[in-house]
Amino acid sequence: MKNTVTNFRHLHYFWVVAKEGSITRAAERLGLAVQTVSSQITLLEQAVGKSLFTQQGRRLTLTEAGRLALGYADQIFLLGEQMQEALDGAGNLRTRLTVGIADSLPKLTAFRLLEVTTQLSTPVRLVCYEDQHDALLADLALHKLDVVLTDHPLATGSTLRVFSHLLFESEMLVVGTKALAAQWGTNFPQGLKGAPFLLPTRNNALRGRIDAWLDVHGVQPDVVGEFEDNALLNTFGRRGLGLFFAPAALAADLAEQLEAAVVGRVPGVREQFYAISNERKIQHPAVEAILAAVHEGMLGAA
Repeated sequence: MKNTVTNFRHLHYFWVVAKEGSITRAAERLGLAVQTVSSQITLLEQAVGKSLFTQQGRRLTLTEAGRLALGYADQIFLLGEQMQEALDGAGNLRTRLTVGIADSLPKLTAFRLLEVTTQLSTPVRLVCYEDQHDALLADLALHKLDVVLTDHPLATGSTLRVFSHLLFESEMLVVGTKALAAQWGTNFPQGLKGAPFLLPTRNNALRGRIDAWLDVHGVQPDVVGEFEDNALLNTFGRRGLGLFFAPAALAADLAEQLEAAVVGRVPGVREQFYAISNERKIQHPAVEAILAAVHEGMLGAA
């Protein structure tokens, strides 16, 4: 490419069109004429020698080459945004911590872990993203994130150059509203037969351990809901639609924030929590503070 400035402009137009799925909407977002955006996309395709879009009905979809180009464009413009933020905050003493939070991770756990960063002598600016475990690891590998907080360790045989750090583990509780706890809390756990339960979906690391525990004790619950998102599961639980499993380490928070009463302890089922980073030895000062707090028992295992 001979004219780098022009081509970056072309690339930006391509990026906006890819995000909007339409040249018309992209032109509105950019404040340009449709013909201008269309001609710039054509020039970019001529420069790279490949078609980047194909028409499907009224919507533009990316070709294989377009998807490849979008991956690079995402990285380029993300770095541009981060550079601008860094320059804007050059006089700001806050340390930026960009965190990916797995959607299966209890939000109370994420809060307890990140709360530590608010107490550091150097102020921290938190930037939090929530997504599925694998998507977050991909972003971490591309250095879009500083750390991922999750309930999954790194899969055996993973080709990503990232590293799992076990933060802590907690035995589980069966909890529910006070009314449900009073109804199903006697003769635990055999008395749970037929009890309404809200469970994580089967792609959750915890679900297999829960199912095994139920089988061992001969408990066949009435599964009224399965949830990939832990926060949504807790919301349904707070409204009294079923009993649910929660980490014992969060018992006080559950009682205060979700008004959840303990039905019984499940020592045979433990949930593990991990920080995953690009370094074998974590170097970010805010993440180091989280690890230190865990090791000192401030967020310790239950």
